[in-house]
Amino acid sequence: MTTPALIRLTIATLIGFGLLIWLGQWQLQRLEWKERIIQRIETRTERKPVSLEQAVELAKQWGDPNYLRVSAEGRFHHNLERYLYSISSDGEPGWHVIAPLETASGRVVLVDRGFVPDDHREPGTRQEGQVQDIVTVTGLVRTSEKPNLFSPDNDEEANQWFTRDLGGMARSMFPGGTVQVLPFFLEAEASDVPGGWPKGGQTRLELPNKHLQYALTWFLLAACLLVIYAAYVWSVMTGRRS
Repeated sequence: MTTPALIRLTIATLIGFGLLIWLGQWQLQRLEWKERIIQRIETRTERKPVSLEQAVELAKQWGDPNYLRVSAEGRFHHNLERYLYSISSDGEPGWHVIAPLETASGRVVLVDRGFVPDDHREPGTRQEGQVQDIVTVTGLVRTSEKPNLFSPDNDEEANQWFTRDLGGMARSMFPGGTVQVLPFFLEAEASDVPGGWPKGGQTRLELPNKHLQYALTWFLLAACLLVIYAAYVWSVMTGRRS
């Protein structure tokens, strides 16, 4: 191997090594970020529920009120239901039923009441669960989400939603901004609902966390690259390879 060729090989190896180390460190940063989220979920979901008023204040203070437990009392406007496409934990396609809950003080919060299979989407198929009385709902705060590259567009006219879009749902329920809704959803916990539908308690609290494995993989690849480089150079220097 000529000296220029060895220099080029060394530079390429160093660039590859640096890239692999950077990827490993990036995964370690992702690991730290993910562990903070998991810790936050565990802490908030174990707390006693707060009122809607307290939740609004905490949302202002924290900036991210997700997974805060909240208890609210009010009456559902079932006629304004919106349906968010979802796959149940059992792999069954269906819809999350989202309805505005109005409290005695006039506050309105959009409540994700839970999952129904496709054949129970229409309210007439689950009439018992359309409770008209004042109810108490306990659930977790979830904020609006942005669509990803694979999310179908929400179809407001067909009342088919594929992204948890707070602003879009609120505008479709209350055209012209006639009613101000609170800046978050409330995902209802599991409870006894007459007739069994919708089924609450659908919030997924377990997040995948494989960043440590990914980081170790990148670091191992970096080490392998160095070993291969050293072995190759050694073979050339000792005349075993030309």
